Amino acid sequence: MNFKLDLLRTALVATVLAWGAVSTGAQAQELKVGLSSNPQAADPHFFNNDAISAMLSHSYETLVKLDAKGQLTPGLAVSWRAVNDNTWEFKLRPGVKFHDGSELSAEDVAFSLDRPAAVVNSPSSFTTYTKSITHKRVIDPLTILLTTAAAAPLLPNDLTRIFVVSKKIAEKATTDDFNQVKFEAGTGPFKLTKFTRGESAQFTRFDGYWGAKPAWSSVQLRFLPVDSARMSALLSGDVQLIENVQANLVSQFKANPSLSVFSAVSSRVLFLFVDHRDTSPAATDPEGRPLEVNPMKDVRVRQALSKLIDRQVLVDKVLDKLGVPTGNLAAPGMFGFNDKLQPEVADVAGAKKLLAEAGYPNGFHLILSGPNDRYINDDQVLQAIGQMLSQGGIKIKLNVGPMSAYVGRASKKEFGFSLLGWGVGGGEPSSPLRGLLATTDKEKGMGANNWGSYSNASYDKMIAEGLSTVNDKKREKLFRDAVELALKKDQALIPLYNQVSTWAARKGINYTPRTDEATLAYQVQPQ
Repeated sequence: MNFKLDLLRTALVATVLAWGAVSTGAQAQELKVGLSSNPQAADPHFFNNDAISAMLSHSYETLVKLDAKGQLTPGLAVSWRAVNDNTWEFKLRPGVKFHDGSELSAEDVAFSLDRPAAVVNSPSSFTTYTKSITHKRVIDPLTILLTTAAAAPLLPNDLTRIFVVSKKIAEKATTDDFNQVKFEAGTGPFKLTKFTRGESAQFTRFDGYWGAKPAWSSVQLRFLPVDSARMSALLSGDVQLIENVQANLVSQFKANPSLSVFSAVSSRVLFLFVDHRDTSPAATDPEGRPLEVNPMKDVRVRQALSKLIDRQVLVDKVLDKLGVPTGNLAAPGMFGFNDKLQPEVADVAGAKKLLAEAGYPNGFHLILSGPNDRYINDDQVLQAIGQMLSQGGIKIKLNVGPMSAYVGRASKKEFGFSLLGWGVGGGEPSSPLRGLLATTDKEKGMGANNWGSYSNASYDKMIAEGLSTVNDKKREKLFRDAVELALKKDQALIPLYNQVSTWAARKGINYTPRTDEATLAYQVQPQ
């Protein structure tokens, strides 16, 4: 008898049985996820922010959803159709219950479409997606007609952003009430039970959910924006899944037999806002005082800034290849992608010539702002960009900090030169085209995130026409032409790259990577 072999076999069997117990018992287990973001609110209509929306999509749902590839799919609406150019009919899913047991009705949908306009102090309002709706008509409890001022062929895309809440519960609720989780107003697969800003969000499975039941009885989303803390939490087993693997550890994680890595090219584009105002808080003299004339108001300066940035170096060296250089706002293959807009190739000599022509042969001082805990290696990206700009005589002072503090000030246009990312969902780029570059008009829901104050009447006209054009080919041409005008001729902002999103999990956990970068616990499956 070989006692050593028998002991090995016994240990192996015990390990297999134990792992099997973990896998089959997943229905009764808690899933712990480490997020790279730090969501700052639990009100589903307060802040049009992808990190917040991804967190809240566990408890709240939209009429139309996006699948892992960013395509439209039924949500709380089982179907939708254009009755005419200005009217859409949405049929609701029967038998959907809110977390308090009451049934979803078209009245709740109408209320949820009105609520974003009533939310005060929003850093980025959801009215961008609801302003086109001029009338809501409830036909019956499961049918609602939405009328728009002009043709709105992209209304189903817009409604992927608007969460539906219970009118009875939420009509008197404040944002603070939502943040303190004083009630249950959603229909999602999980109930939000606790939200601690800067720390975590806790969910329990909603057994009355209309769809497929999640594998997990409860979920804890831990906010771990510091890369090292997130990596350590996974390796120690404190969490079973993390998003945004530290770039220089991806290959090591892939080689680790106890881990699985999942990745996808993201629809999120990283770019730099450039200030178009007469004076800018970002353009200063050597003592830090704003210049009387904003150099970035000159298109030659904006073009020079773009030429000084080597996107391929950013992707290869700073991001460890977790990026794809771009000159667009839409990802390749997406509706509205303009293949004429190739990524700018670094050209220091050309940049210096443009700066000299604009009257800045010796450059000037700029404050470059951005977050240090939101995007892949964002702090290092900002440092690298600062070094690249110095080759043209641009003296850079970095102003970086947590996204939670950065975004509030950026939305007030306190920064004139800053890094931001925008996820393009719904298979088309209308949201950044009107949100980032359209002239700010709160009444029309345009330019809600136009923090660079860009304004071009010809661009606005093309976007407005594209948003109301039913013909897909004509709309796509309008979007492509508008992007070409804004990015190629005007250099309204400076596109950098699309991120490559990564997730890592303990063995036995499976996740389908998403182009929108969202980490959704109800789509996490035990193998």
